[in-house]
Amino acid sequence: MTADQVKGKGFRGALRYNLKKVEQGKAKVLDMTFTSGKEDSIMREVALVRMLRPNLQKYFYHTSLNFPLNENLGDEQMNMIANEYLNNMGFDQHQYAIFRHYDADHPHLHILVNRIGYDGQVVSDSKDYQRSEQVLRKLEKQHSLTEVISSRQAQERAMTKNELEMMKRTNLPSSKMQLQEIIKDVLSRKPDTAQFIQALESKGINVLFNQASTGFVSGISYGYEGMQFKGAQLGNAYKWQAIKNAISYEQERDRTAIYQANVRTTDWQRSARTDKSVPRGTATGIHADTKVIAGNRKDIQQSAGKLQDQIRAKDSRYQPAAGADGQPGNQYGVPNQKYRIQRGTDIQSQQQGWQQVGHQALPGSDFIGSLLGTDHPAGDMDQSALNEFKRKRKKRKGQRLG
Repeated sequence: MTADQVKGKGFRGALRYNLKKVEQGKAKVLDMTFTSGKEDSIMREVALVRMLRPNLQKYFYHTSLNFPLNENLGDEQMNMIANEYLNNMGFDQHQYAIFRHYDADHPHLHILVNRIGYDGQVVSDSKDYQRSEQVLRKLEKQHSLTEVISSRQAQERAMTKNELEMMKRTNLPSSKMQLQEIIKDVLSRKPDTAQFIQALESKGINVLFNQASTGFVSGISYGYEGMQFKGAQLGNAYKWQAIKNAISYEQERDRTAIYQANVRTTDWQRSARTDKSVPRGTATGIHADTKVIAGNRKDIQQSAGKLQDQIRAKDSRYQPAAGADGQPGNQYGVPNQKYRIQRGTDIQSQQQGWQQVGHQALPGSDFIGSLLGTDHPAGDMDQSALNEFKRKRKKRKGQRLG
């Protein structure tokens, strides 16, 4: 038996969905605490209890209990299991509705619960997924149901929804599945540590061990097809605790081989980050011509500063100039006391048009245009800046008149 859980801010949507299934004959109500099965009546009762905790946002709890195909249980037993699930999860003084559905190939039911109790207490959602698994394993034993292996006990992690969708599109197994199969095949040969590492590297898998200075190893991860997987992400059978028992491993004997494997993996990752052939956004790195690791704001600012320096070098107007007081201007060609643009000729009057002034105010427009390409001509940038200047000037004038 498995459970899918959802917490949210709204009760009505899920309620309407289940009631519609009942109207269509695809579901039935097994049990509820509400006085009426009508949507508006149920929502009024929910609103009354919500008044006890008006500031709680996610008050709604929705879970579906799914049974294996071979367990076609009666309504009474399913209702009993659902109520015991609620009680074990802490919903013993709460509003709820239980629906059995017939719209899938396996038996399942939906439970809608108000997390706010009649006494105003709220059931915590901390570690609710772990608690739910414990309750399910308990109920399986109590009702002699098919016992499902918990996610913590699973030797292999199941495929995610995204992986299933990708397999449908490409008709190929996911990288995780391929990695699991390769490692299983290598382990089946009962290798020693050095052979284990060599065999994986020959298959394009880079191994990285969590090795202390004493040589003690506490974990392992695998790099494959530009992605890095921890052992736990693949399943318990791929964690170091299981791997070291499946191979011939001795800490002192193998510490050098493990260290050298770490060095090779680290060197490969470093070279991958500077290799232009590595696609942008992969786990190994980004384009070398970017020269900035994501999140390093200081490097980004420095790169922007270099671009500004190149612009100034191309434009003679940004050479240092003396101000009206005879003092030299700053590095941007702006005098200390008064802004001045050097064009080699006198500044034309304002009556000749703001567009020309706006164009001259943009340093190195030709140079910027060459950087941006034909899709973004510098003239368009000038006009945009001019339009913004006119808009602000008109707004200030209107404020003064008002």
